Amino acid sequence: MQRRGLLIILSSPSGAGKSTLARRLMDWDPSLAFSVSATTRAPRPGEVDGQHYHFKSRAEFEALVEGGEMLEHAEVFGNYYGSPKGPVEAAMAAGRDTLFDIDWQGGQQVRNSSLGKDVVSVFVLPPSIAELEKRLRGRAQDSDSVIAGRMAKSRDEISHWAEYDYVLVNDDIDTAAEALITILRAERLRRERQPGLNDFVRGLNQEFVARQTGEDA
Repeated sequence: MQRRGLLIILSSPSGAGKSTLARRLMDWDPSLAFSVSATTRAPRPGEVDGQHYHFKSRAEFEALVEGGEMLEHAEVFGNYYGSPKGPVEAAMAAGRDTLFDIDWQGGQQVRNSSLGKDVVSVFVLPPSIAELEKRLRGRAQDSDSVIAGRMAKSRDEISHWAEYDYVLVNDDIDTAAEALITILRAERLRRERQPGLNDFVRGLNQEFVARQTGEDA
């Protein structure tokens, strides 16, 4: 029975493991679509339009927003970022789930959009603040000032945990990944997500009637 696709929102403070969990989920089910964001910033070396981002002019982006074609968007450091609605709707109609790696503000906009009833949101927490900082430093990618900024921002991000359907504490990546897979499996089986169930049960009832008619004959 074909079902309607889901919108899976993953959010967390930087360093809590959101991106790793997203990769684990897509490795488990390669049919998952990943929502490729649109942006008005210039492409960086090696970035491919449509793969890393949908690169748009400011006018093009604003036209998409005005036309209701963005599920969520925000302006960050003078550039727009957002999630186009069209690819998500196409995936949903085909019964494919779409994964969003966005912050709590973007998640809030998607939940309040016309597709909000199909959202499953998951917030990922670190096991401790000390471990969160350790993970950020373990990347060896950012300066002390950048890490300090990420740590300061994490407190505000964590304060929104109660707005999500599910909350995972990522103290072990394998355990957290299995829990995320379990969530998706269960959400896919919800009655309201399986539009073919009505016809299926109607067919079962017709079988009952046919059997009864045969017995009466």
